[in-house]
Amino acid sequence: MAHDSVKKVILAYSGGLDTSVMLHWMKDTYNCEVVGYCADVGQKDELTGLDEKAKKTGASKMYIEDLREEFVRDYVFFAIQANAKYEDLYLMGTSLARPLIAKRHIEIAIAEGADAVAHGATGKGNDQVRFELTYYALKPDIKVIAPWRHWEFSSRSDLLDYCKNNNLPVVASHQKPYSMDRNVMHISFEGGVLEDPWNEPPDDLYVLVNPLEKTPDQAQYLEIDFEKGVPVAVDGKAMGPFELLDHLNDVAGEHGVGRIDIVENRFVGMKSRGVYETPGATVLMSAHRALESITMDREVMRLRDSLNTRISEMIYYGFWFSPEFDVIRAMVTESQKHVTGTTRVKLYKGNCIVVGRKSPFSLYSEEFATFEKDSVYDQRDAEGFIKLNSLRLRLNSMMQQK
Repeated sequence: MAHDSVKKVILAYSGGLDTSVMLHWMKDTYNCEVVGYCADVGQKDELTGLDEKAKKTGASKMYIEDLREEFVRDYVFFAIQANAKYEDLYLMGTSLARPLIAKRHIEIAIAEGADAVAHGATGKGNDQVRFELTYYALKPDIKVIAPWRHWEFSSRSDLLDYCKNNNLPVVASHQKPYSMDRNVMHISFEGGVLEDPWNEPPDDLYVLVNPLEKTPDQAQYLEIDFEKGVPVAVDGKAMGPFELLDHLNDVAGEHGVGRIDIVENRFVGMKSRGVYETPGATVLMSAHRALESITMDREVMRLRDSLNTRISEMIYYGFWFSPEFDVIRAMVTESQKHVTGTTRVKLYKGNCIVVGRKSPFSLYSEEFATFEKDSVYDQRDAEGFIKLNSLRLRLNSMMQQK
C-alpha cells in the first residue's frame, strides 16, 4: 500500500502494548491521522482509562462504543437459536463478536471519511480473516492495514524497545503465562502454558466458572422463558438480552457450568488448544434445545440440524455478512416461530440438567404417546406402515437370493 494514499486510519485499539505501538507506528510510517476505536462487548474493567491513554499515545479521537445489547440480541441469541457449536463443542464467543466489532469499525470509518482501517490481529489466527471479510463485505474499497503482517517487529521485546525509544506511555506489565479474551458471552484462554495440550490449565485460570471443588453442595433450579427461540426471562423476571446473559453467567458460573478444554482446527489450517468459559450461554443452549424438542416439527428440526456444521463453520470462519448466511439466518428465524415456552434446568457440580419443559405450542401429546389408549392411534395401522417401509429391504433380499 502506498504510504501517501493513507490520510486517516481508524484503529481497533485495546490499550495494550500491541495496539499502542501500532497507533504510533502508523502515524510515523504513513504520516497520517489515527482515530482509535474500541467496542464494548462486555469486557468489563478493560475499558477503564482507554480514552485518555489513546490520546496520550497519539490518537486524534477515541470512539468507545457500547455494543453489549446488540451483541447479545443479534449475535449470541442467533447462535442459541441455531444450536451453533464449532466442532460440536465450541460456542464461539470470540467468533460471534468479531463481525459486530468489524461492522461498527466500518461505520465509523465511513462517518470519519477515513481511507483505511487497522486491526491488531496476528497473521497466524482466525481474527484477521473474520475482521477483513467483514470489512470488504461492507465496504469493498476500504484499505486494510494489518501491522503484524508487515512491520519489522517480531517479539514483545521489540515492541517494548520501540516504546522506550519513542517515549510512549506504555507500562510493561508482567506477561501472563497465557492470553485471555473476554466478552459477555465467554472468556477464552490460549497460548503460553496452554500450547502443550498435555498440560493441565493452571489454577488461576478461572474467572467466570468456579472449579468444581468450590461449587455449592446444593443444586439450584432455574426456569427460563423463551419467545420465538429468544430467551426473555429467568425465574419469571423479564430481562433485556445483556442483563439476562450476564445474570446467567453469575449463576451458572457459581455452579461450575460451562467450561471446556479443546483442541480446535483454525480456519488458516493449524490446530490450536483453547480453554473456554461460557456459563450463561451453555445453560441457554441446553434450555433452548429442550424447548425445541416439544415445539419443533421433526422434519424442520432435522433440516436445521443438517446445516449445523455449515452454520458453525460460517460463523467461525467469518462469513457472517455473506449472501449464504443471509439465507441461513432467515431459515433459522422461521424455524423458531413456535419455540415459545419455559424450560426448567438444574445446576449442580458443573452440570446443567434439563428437568422440565412446557409450551402453549407443544406438539407432545400424552394422549398420542400412551400405549393405554387407542382412540387416536390405531395400532393395527402400524402393520401397513412397516410393510411399506420394508419393501425395498425385501426386494433387495429377494434379488440377492435369486
